[in-house]
Amino acid sequence: MSHRVVVTGVGVVSALGNSAAETWEGVISGRSGVTRLTRFDTGDLPAAVGIAAEIKNFEVGDLLDRREAKRTDLFIRYALVAADEALRSAGLGGRRRVPNPDDTGVIVGSGIGGIGTILETADMVNARGTARVSPFFVPASIINLASGHIAMRIGARGPNYATVSACATSNHAIGDAYHIIRRGDATMMIAGGAEAAINRLSFAGYHAAGALVTDYDSPESASRPFDMRRNGFVHAEGAAILVLESLERALERGATILGEVLGIGLSSDAHHITSPPEDGAGAVLAMRRALRSAELAPEDVGYVNAHGTSTPAGDVAETRAIKQVFGDLTKDLVISSTKSMLGHALGATAAIEAVLCIYAMQQSIVPPTINLTDPDPECDLDYVPHVARRRPVRVAISNSFGFGGANTSLVLGRWDEN
Repeated sequence: MSHRVVVTGVGVVSALGNSAAETWEGVISGRSGVTRLTRFDTGDLPAAVGIAAEIKNFEVGDLLDRREAKRTDLFIRYALVAADEALRSAGLGGRRRVPNPDDTGVIVGSGIGGIGTILETADMVNARGTARVSPFFVPASIINLASGHIAMRIGARGPNYATVSACATSNHAIGDAYHIIRRGDATMMIAGGAEAAINRLSFAGYHAAGALVTDYDSPESASRPFDMRRNGFVHAEGAAILVLESLERALERGATILGEVLGIGLSSDAHHITSPPEDGAGAVLAMRRALRSAELAPEDVGYVNAHGTSTPAGDVAETRAIKQVFGDLTKDLVISSTKSMLGHALGATAAIEAVLCIYAMQQSIVPPTINLTDPDPECDLDYVPHVARRRPVRVAISNSFGFGGANTSLVLGRWDEN
């Protein structure tokens, strides 16, 4: 038997707010979360690189005591806060143990994991030697410990692991969770991604790779997907968690259903370590496989949340891919890049965008692409420039494509009781 998979809870930590609702309100108002960097001294970096979409006013609350907090990297703390909101959203807040713990699993991925803890520990070792390394260094920094901490907190004894596929990471996590529930290996999965990679090493690496934006008028206008002046992405951080359940379990416990996961498509570019093929062939495969997985046709899709990172090659390749998949239907399709406001949160970004798709379908509002003042002639689709648009959407595709050519397209559906 194949089970339908629904979304019953969501949680977000982002540069626009430390909750899903705050993030959504910031996005539909067209507000940018990009500011000057405050996390570390940028003196040895080029001046133009010194911006980011940082989390502000973050508190882990009573989820960890002070000692536990010191023993976990920031990406794990982001994941715990987002998971706590998602569980509360799903009507499971305040519980130390979920119902049916043997049938509940956790998959939370990260692109880079505890790089902040790794960098601090490496600096300490170089300065003072290895004797001062904490016994908690490894569990504080390895990627699967976000899933581990969440599972320990709620007593989930089902499948538990992490996904790691750069910017596609949390779509892979959601997709794996979807398939696990579909085939009956769990009835509830907590899935998503978390990233806290705003530090000197990460910035230096992405800058050296030519990925970061270096030309802009202000931090708020730096992320410009599909615009002629785009020249790189804005580094961001954050987390998003979704509670997925079999439809049967959700109905049995009287949960409020927010949306449905209808399918996912995966592919590899098999082309280059960082750049997509010019024709977007891998993205085409991912979107077509996603539609096949969901048993839908292109005309069923009303909205695409684009990967749209504001890189010269990536935005054009994705536009070409969308045209190949949707053909003449592109004239009626709305597309937007919410990275124009949130920056690129690497392994967390796909889960954040999945949450935004669910809100868009619930509220019949499509997020805008801000800073799209001078559209690239090769990016000639309807990207909802500047201002959110009221529009009913029943099916949305969320694209996330990662370094190494990892492509994912997640299909989400609006939930109607009947």
